[in-house]
Amino acid sequence: MALKPVPVTILTGFLGAGKTTLLNRLLKDEALSDAIVIINEFGDIGLDHLFIETRDDGMVLMASGCLCCTIRGDLVDTLSDLMKKRDTGVLHEFKRIVIETTGLADPAPVLQSLLAHPYLAARYALDGVVTLIDAVNGMSTLDHHSEAVKQAAIADRLVITKTDLVSDTVALDERLKALNPAAPRLDAQKGEAPASALIALGPFALSEKIPDVADWLKIEAYADHDPHHGHPHEHHHHHDHDPHHHDPRPHDLGQAHDVNRHDDHIRAFCLTSADSITPAAFEMFLALLQSAHGPALLRLKGLVSLTDDPARPVVIHAVQHVIHPPLRLAAWPDSDHRTRLVFITRDLEKNTIDRLWAAMNGQPGIDTPDRSAMLDNPLSLRTN
Repeated sequence: MALKPVPVTILTGFLGAGKTTLLNRLLKDEALSDAIVIINEFGDIGLDHLFIETRDDGMVLMASGCLCCTIRGDLVDTLSDLMKKRDTGVLHEFKRIVIETTGLADPAPVLQSLLAHPYLAARYALDGVVTLIDAVNGMSTLDHHSEAVKQAAIADRLVITKTDLVSDTVALDERLKALNPAAPRLDAQKGEAPASALIALGPFALSEKIPDVADWLKIEAYADHDPHHGHPHEHHHHHDHDPHHHDPRPHDLGQAHDVNRHDDHIRAFCLTSADSITPAAFEMFLALLQSAHGPALLRLKGLVSLTDDPARPVVIHAVQHVIHPPLRLAAWPDSDHRTRLVFITRDLEKNTIDRLWAAMNGQPGIDTPDRSAMLDNPLSLRTN
């Protein structure tokens, strides 16, 4: 009998965003009463765990110096050891893992560990990425730190903190909407970020219930998305609103660093297709995507209609080079039976993905590269 995977929530956000404060509040909720918290700190001596209010057997500290309160080793070893201790009764039967990353962390490797390791992929399921954004310093942090941009771009939920300390958050909200159009933006100060809004977000069916794909993908959010993050030829519309934060001219801003805004490299777009694709062609699409664009693929998630069984879609989830084994659902979760793939990328345009999909699916009328040539040289797909 297959064991039910334990859901894992990734809690991230740049330094000072308020992760510990939020986590302490969440741990008082009954929904997290049986959770294990893993804290990853930067530095040889960890302190954040001293401020987390939880029982002794519910806390694991991982620091960059490999200091760990309960279990020594990296994240893979820690998660493996936790599950083995749960199975043998050494630890209580925890029902959720919460990983609080260091504020300096790129969250992609954490997601990769969950998706790539065969044992972890079988025993754990990524349930969602929650990113905290400091309303006071958020704009400056996004300007200066690429890690903060990636934290925001791959999130399933964006929690805005310290809104009581600023007059308004309109500019920050618009910037986050452009960076990650599908992720709801929640105001922590107004009580909009309870545990119920931050868990059970993932695509994987942890029981017989089909996941709410409409909420997970939020395709409509990309239809109205700032075209700067879509087709490169539509870039001129990008400056029509909020020129203070999008116009890079330093003599207007008085801030030379805005010339190199990190999130100018982030793309968020959706691929849809009414035609089913063959399993072999889809496998080839993923393989070429990995080999040619792995580092640029911050996150991919979606539903795919395959020709061998179009009544039962496949759920796909990937982070950079790591693609989780596709999961076949028992049925479509809604009336929309199209393939729907959401991409968050870095310096990778939608047109490139469209051409690759069209070539693999044999779609006529689209300017695609020669299929055999792509197979011989997948790196040719790096250009548009």
